[in-house]
Amino acid sequence: MALLTAMIKTLMTALFVLMALSLPGQAATFSMKRGLNLDQWTTWPGEQQWGDAKAILPYPEWRKFLKEDDLKALKDAGFDFLRMPVDPSPFLSDQTVALRDDLYASVLDSVRMINRAGLKVVVDMHLIPAGGSRKIGMAEVMGDPQAFDAYVDMVRKMARTLAGEDPARVAFEPMNEPIVDCDSDGTSLWPDRQQKLFAAARSSATKLTLVLTGACYSAASALEKIDPKTIPDDNVIWTFHSYDPFLLTHQGATWAGDFIPYVTGLPYPLAAVPQAQLEVTLDTIRARIKAEAPWARQSGLLAYLDEQVAGMDSPEKLLGLMDAPFKKVEAWAKANGIEPENITLGEFGIIRQEYGNAYVMPAAYRAAYVSDMIERAEAHGFSWSVWSYGGAFGIVDAFNGDKAEPDVMDVIRGLH
Repeated sequence: MALLTAMIKTLMTALFVLMALSLPGQAATFSMKRGLNLDQWTTWPGEQQWGDAKAILPYPEWRKFLKEDDLKALKDAGFDFLRMPVDPSPFLSDQTVALRDDLYASVLDSVRMINRAGLKVVVDMHLIPAGGSRKIGMAEVMGDPQAFDAYVDMVRKMARTLAGEDPARVAFEPMNEPIVDCDSDGTSLWPDRQQKLFAAARSSATKLTLVLTGACYSAASALEKIDPKTIPDDNVIWTFHSYDPFLLTHQGATWAGDFIPYVTGLPYPLAAVPQAQLEVTLDTIRARIKAEAPWARQSGLLAYLDEQVAGMDSPEKLLGLMDAPFKKVEAWAKANGIEPENITLGEFGIIRQEYGNAYVMPAAYRAAYVSDMIERAEAHGFSWSVWSYGGAFGIVDAFNGDKAEPDVMDVIRGLH
């Protein structure tokens, strides 16, 4: 009898194991489908004024521009969540010591404001470069161990601030686009740093879904290098960003390297205009490089332009470029048992107008690109959030209080 009982127990145990193995992968508490990034406006005062409550509160900066009706309009347009960038630098600045609690409280108030509008929210800790009027940015946090430790402590406190919120409506992203491990020397610093950020966030917020990423601007190729088994937690969503092809999506962006600023006027897709018209545009770009680029760089920039255009001069080549990040992430997710709903395309988009540049990307090209990227994300079962509400990539607002053309938002409204 004892032997029979033991056999039954063994069989039952084996059955439970088989049942567990047959169940789909654990989903995160937080779910999302279609989102928009609230962006980083650039009207912040210099760091020397961050100790002035009137200058820096409410926080983040979009609170000075958007009201609850603006957020409800996004819900009505078809979005179910917003990704809310929060600049961490003021939390790390000596200037804000007396206001620190008010800053955390204001972020929480902003989260609740978004939830009241019927939208979920991902709180995104979004470092930008230092320089000019600010001392602390991505390079300092990644390059200085003391600055990184301070950042980890800030992540712990932000997670604690958010810990009491409904985990079905609030998620937390400890770092946007880490700029590390991009070098050809093969450094692998990010996995250990992300584990520290994860541990800090999870120890303070036990129920919130955490949004984690790969190194080097959250590229798909960087996510491929992450071993998710080193983060033993089911309540995680993995994110990647894609602006491919960069030549088309960042035209005229003065901050995006020494090549892109010379490039404006290219259509999406390149085949959207007759070949002769495309050649005139390319000749104009070449002439600009010859007139404005440093002499020693001109031949390299011209060759790079030709190489980039040749890589997307047919619909098949262009779609191949755009498909590649999705295929990489899908293969990585399958290899690691991660369900598609636990993957998000956290940023994508196409520039409307660089600040101070007269060239405005035709709205039809922007709408076509965003539509094609959404189609890819949804075909793979990934959620997405387009960049961004306003500014250079704005799909709702442009600059100086102007509205962006409605074409991209019309694409969103037309989704089913």
